[in-house]
Amino acid sequence: MQLPNTTAIVTGGASGLGAATAAAVASAGARVLALDLPEACAGGPSVDGVSYVPTDVTSEEQVRAAVGQASDDPRRPLRTVVNCAGIGPSARVLGRKGVHDLALFRTVVEVNLVGSFTVLAIAAEAIAASEPDPQGQRGVVVNTASIAAFDGQVGQAAYSASKGGIVGLTLPAARDLAQHGIRVMTIAPGIVETPMLATVSEEVRAGLAAGVPFPQRLARPEEYAQLVLAVIDHDYLNGETIRMDGALRMAPR
Repeated sequence: MQLPNTTAIVTGGASGLGAATAAAVASAGARVLALDLPEACAGGPSVDGVSYVPTDVTSEEQVRAAVGQASDDPRRPLRTVVNCAGIGPSARVLGRKGVHDLALFRTVVEVNLVGSFTVLAIAAEAIAASEPDPQGQRGVVVNTASIAAFDGQVGQAAYSASKGGIVGLTLPAARDLAQHGIRVMTIAPGIVETPMLATVSEEVRAGLAAGVPFPQRLARPEEYAQLVLAVIDHDYLNGETIRMDGALRMAPR
């Protein structure tokens, strides 16, 4: 699918994977709406072709407003959605202070899984109403899981459950949307240099990198963005999860 003269939505677009993806998709010729929380949008990098739209992905009303803005120009139809918004707090099922905070578990699932589905579903409705390209395609949705969906570590019960839900969503969503010419793919990154790692010491970062078989380093957000572009471009990729992890398989802790 071609990006020039189209519109794309990138959630979590003000930092990390989302910011790198928004910049890459814009550089490929698309108009990009980067959705993020208001405070994040205020500090988002200035990139040609990228507009920041304050949006909480757990709010149906806000998501509908953002999708409406993204699909308001028939000359540049909404074709691409990349879901990068997410949170990753850590807590054990049974910790020193007792049972895992149940409200925290719900919040993680609400943001990571329900938020991704909300954006996917509402955007798909708008994309399905657009005219297809000569190959019958209308769009592609790329969701972000994590290798924690498969190799969840100690303290990752909520995060792994939410990301495992995204992996499980991929194929049925692709089958549901096939009749509308919309593909659905998921990328499961390994350990990536994002703001989540900003507070980790160099020693810890070196230890994390040493666990990656090859290349023995942390992934870069730009590499995630590069894979997103490849997925968009490759019309026969559909209904699958791609691990981007340097062959890393996470240990229990």
